[in-house]
Amino acid sequence: MSSQTANDFLMYALYCLPLVVILAIYLRRQRRVHRNSRRVHEETVSAGLTEPASLHPIIDESRCLGCGACVKACPEQPHHEVLGLIGGKAVLVGPTDCIGHGACKTACPFDAITLVLGTERRGIDIPVLKPNFESNVPGVYVAGELGGMGLIKNALVQGQQALEAIASAGARRRGLLDVLIVGAGPAGLAASLAAKKMGLTYQTLEQDSLGGAVFQYPRGKLVMTAPVELPIIGKVHFRNTSKEELLGFWTRTCEGNGLQIRYKERVESIERKDGAFHVRSSMQHYTASAVLLAIGRRGTPRKLGVRGEELPKVVYRLIDPEQYRGQSVVVVGGGDSALEAAASIAELGDTAVTLSYRGEAFQRAKQRNRQRVEAASGSARLKVLLNSQVEEIRADEVILKLSGQKLAVENDAIIVSAGGVLPNDFLRSIGIEVETKYGTA
Repeated sequence: MSSQTANDFLMYALYCLPLVVILAIYLRRQRRVHRNSRRVHEETVSAGLTEPASLHPIIDESRCLGCGACVKACPEQPHHEVLGLIGGKAVLVGPTDCIGHGACKTACPFDAITLVLGTERRGIDIPVLKPNFESNVPGVYVAGELGGMGLIKNALVQGQQALEAIASAGARRRGLLDVLIVGAGPAGLAASLAAKKMGLTYQTLEQDSLGGAVFQYPRGKLVMTAPVELPIIGKVHFRNTSKEELLGFWTRTCEGNGLQIRYKERVESIERKDGAFHVRSSMQHYTASAVLLAIGRRGTPRKLGVRGEELPKVVYRLIDPEQYRGQSVVVVGGGDSALEAAASIAELGDTAVTLSYRGEAFQRAKQRNRQRVEAASGSARLKVLLNSQVEEIRADEVILKLSGQKLAVENDAIIVSAGGVLPNDFLRSIGIEVETKYGTA
């Protein structure tokens, strides 16, 4: 080899060396990332925590190139391992921690992600809707939790978009409200702001209190972790916001903008007649050109259907753990609401809490709630009874069926957190079709 050739080779090697080092560091890091993702995924599967609670991604392996953009985009990633990379492909490694942000789909440069509701094993009932949130009944729109969008931020966005669709339809008639909004939760509040901003005539009815399902959350619960854009208000930077802080902000928003919201007024019927919607509430009668259903599912709690459930000690949501000090409490359910209720009461320190769930694992609960329950049960403040069901409720005890045997638990109060059911009879009376999603968009 000539000296010139040797010099050229040396120069080439010097130029390539940094690239080789960078590539080696990258590959080493990728192996570590893949190893960690595989570990999380295996732990998830072994624990039986494989059922997402809400909207979640399905990844097309033939399109995914493992760039990791979806992993980085997930707002939950700093706190929970939701998406990971295994074998050069993106994988939903923590299904129960996915709460439907949808940022992963937007971030994917290869269109490899589809957002779906339900799974092959657990279907979710959803009203049949067009892309503009209109149901099969022309003029009736659905936004928020009723349409499968439980995440507060997404419900706020949907409420605005649905109102924009109603405004675009232009079905306005003199003497009628342009739109009647049912529900003052996140979707209903955003819709009310949008209607106000666009100069539409509207009325919002809420059967309970401002916030809808959010009002029913336990005291101190964190409900918002990301900023959102609201009509009239502009961008609001929510970070680790509690229920009380969010409701305070919404109260100031309603009062400061003079929103037309009537509380403690339940909608009883909606009928289309003579080209208008006739809405009868518990208070009066309204006529409107369009209706937006921004109601949740918690308004119709799922009941146990057992003897004694009508006793006054049975409730279907936790508002304040303090009211259960010194009592023996049974919490029924395996979702986030049940685990939050059981842990919150057990953490008081002077209560006896039993958490009864018919499943083998808390498949639908977020990791942080499972950790709270594990910590409380480890210190004997909370007893967890998996594979158990309530058979009968008595004045001073609850009869559970556990592994084929009956177990009597001394009891002062029962909180049934078995989720909500779609108000099918109400939707059917309007003519709205409902379909069951089994892992489909």
